[in-house]
Amino acid sequence: MSRAWIVMPVFNEGQVVGEVLENLRKTFPHVVCIDDGSSDDSARICREAGAVVVSHPINLGQGAALQTGFEYALQDPDMDCVVTFDSDGQHRVVDAYDMVGRIRSGEADVVLGSRFLDNRTQVSTLKRLVLRTAAFVSKFTSGMDLSDAHNGLRAINRETLSQIDLKQNRMAHASEIVNQFAVIKPHWVEHPVEIIYTDYSKGKGQSLLNGVNILTELFVK
Repeated sequence: MSRAWIVMPVFNEGQVVGEVLENLRKTFPHVVCIDDGSSDDSARICREAGAVVVSHPINLGQGAALQTGFEYALQDPDMDCVVTFDSDGQHRVVDAYDMVGRIRSGEADVVLGSRFLDNRTQVSTLKRLVLRTAAFVSKFTSGMDLSDAHNGLRAINRETLSQIDLKQNRMAHASEIVNQFAVIKPHWVEHPVEIIYTDYSKGKGQSLLNGVNILTELFVK
């Protein structure tokens, strides 16, 4: 029987990851969490929530965590697709479910989440400008006309996944995976998703930090 695996990088998300996994595993029982050198109890919480945990001894970054998760999922001969899913509560399970459905229907090999295909996600003007700039640069470098090139919610079928080899460990992986898709040339579609910016994620400063990192990646190379 075919299985979808959730690949979830985790770094010091002990406050929220248990609840995220509880909600997620009602729909997706197969979850691999890559504990990327956390100094809190994230790994224990993930295990107790029923996820498989693969640990990096030090923090290597999200790109490295995703590649580790891809390699783990590919060991399951019944895996037909993976979904990359954030551990901080920003992604919606229903969006991931619908994206997997588009893979399994044969409509696409890769389904990429976009927060700009509808009006559900509330994005600040500055962040919107950063993300639109990133999408423009991505189109220029890869030829893929994406509306949201830095969305972490993606569904990828097995054949495409087996050809992905991420080398960029940190924020640059988001551009790298798009560039690899452009080379592999899977049939891809974008899917409207809602990103939920919680008080927790805002409190960690992720929104601002990610915007700075994206701009650095784009213009300081």
